[in-house]
Amino acid sequence: MDVLSDPVWFLLLLWATPGALVAIAFLSVGIDRIDHAAVGAYAFRPLLIPGIILLWPLVVCRWAVLARNRER
Repeated sequence: MDVLSDPVWFLLLLWATPGALVAIAFLSVGIDRIDHAAVGAYAFRPLLIPGIILLWPLVVCRWAVLARNRER
């Protein structure tokens, strides 16, 4: 089965790829800066991956707003 020939799989791949990149970036760098209670709590981070991949535009938007407010 060719992934690019099926539009559903193509759209899923198109949505999940940036979501996976956001999940990697947020869980490695961003979560420590946003939530101080998450510093050193590495056991629960893999549980957040599916939600971040699904809701990555909201995560990026919220991360940007919190980062901008922190600079003030």
